[in-house]
Amino acid sequence: MKQLHLIGLAASMLAGSLLVAVGFNQFLIPLALLSGGISGVSMIIGYATGANIGWLYFVLNLPVLIWGWLRLGRPFIAWSIFSVLAATVLLQVVPVRPLVTDLLLGSLFGGLLVGIGSGIALRLGGSSGGFDIIASIITRKRDVPVGTLIFLLNGLVVLLLGLQSGDWRLALYSMLSIYAAGRMVDWLHIRHLKVTVFIVTSRTQELKTRLLQRPRGVTVIRTRGAYSDAEKDMLMTVTTRYELVELRRLITELDPGAFVNIVETVGVMGEFRK
Repeated sequence: MKQLHLIGLAASMLAGSLLVAVGFNQFLIPLALLSGGISGVSMIIGYATGANIGWLYFVLNLPVLIWGWLRLGRPFIAWSIFSVLAATVLLQVVPVRPLVTDLLLGSLFGGLLVGIGSGIALRLGGSSGGFDIIASIITRKRDVPVGTLIFLLNGLVVLLLGLQSGDWRLALYSMLSIYAAGRMVDWLHIRHLKVTVFIVTSRTQELKTRLLQRPRGVTVIRTRGAYSDAEKDMLMTVTTRYELVELRRLITELDPGAFVNIVETVGVMGEFRK
């Protein structure tokens, strides 16, 4: 079972890397657009020197991967290394030819593909390298959306490149590409979004024991039904959207008849494990 799970993760990571490679080679690179960040720097160097952008992408990612190895969990960086290597190889395989010639379409769809590929890697516990890793390090201390942070970091790079080259048309279209990618990352990478779950149950002890293993705090509130006049317990817990699927499965397994109310959480004060 564990081997099948790892194979599924690797296949999904590979699919994400393929989307990144297609976004680069068939939308952004043929139109001389940038993706921002380390990949954007790789593109600039490649455009100026004719060097292979895929290999530049790998070489420039090495220092960031080493930093991430020291600051983040090793499984995260191991999957990130796999994702970067896969993208590097696929950049050599996917032909560099434009699917569209319009800069607006190229920047928009190129950004969407790169964002989906990066978001898949982040959601599965890895990254596509570059500013994804830097943003992941920062968001461990600051509770901010990863995609928005990546957009700000990459936007700064493109702004500086626009000031240097003077080609503001390509720079602005590149900013559109980066924005589209950032929105897709935020849509897929939902670890920072929180919800509060209220569970009315008659199987308090079993649910409480399993919920505390996640680990998330649980508050037990005694309740009484207005219609039935029956007394039950209500368990209240705050979790992330990312963990919600597993929480639903757990509740269904232990108490299929539980009444569950899930509400969006605007913010959390106090201790909350990120």
